[in-house]
Amino acid sequence: MAKQHHYALTIEWTGNTGEGTTSYRSYERSHRIAVGNKPDILASSDPAFRGDRTRHNPEELLVVALSGCHMLSYLHLCAVAGIVVVAYADSAVGTMAETPDRGGYFTEVTLNPTVVVTEPWMVDKANALHHQANKVCFIANSCNFPVRHKPACRVRDKGD
Repeated sequence: MAKQHHYALTIEWTGNTGEGTTSYRSYERSHRIAVGNKPDILASSDPAFRGDRTRHNPEELLVVALSGCHMLSYLHLCAVAGIVVVAYADSAVGTMAETPDRGGYFTEVTLNPTVVVTEPWMVDKANALHHQANKVCFIANSCNFPVRHKPACRVRDKGD
């Protein structure tokens, strides 16, 4: 049997303004996500759906989960391949389409990782490892939409 991992959390709606869900406009979408002894995540819905723009929303958290999982998979592969990464940043973008029945789905996520390596010979291999990282990323493997990559890699400057 395959090795399994389990993840438990609690989510609590904190947006009852006293009227509950008596109407679409009568409640806030605010909620708190708690995972073990970690700091809570204060969340809401996307502002397009009456959410609080100062809180994270599930759509953002999906994109950040993809970006974070890719980064961690990528760094692992680089370490194994002898590619020395000294900096990594990503500006990820997700696209969601609404459907006429008020539902929706993600059509794609594009990761734009910028990587800094220590030696010029590492650049090509560092760029190629993004493809492998996508294959082993747990979150990307769980999605039914494409996760694209537009990586950039450069060699560390003396100022880095």
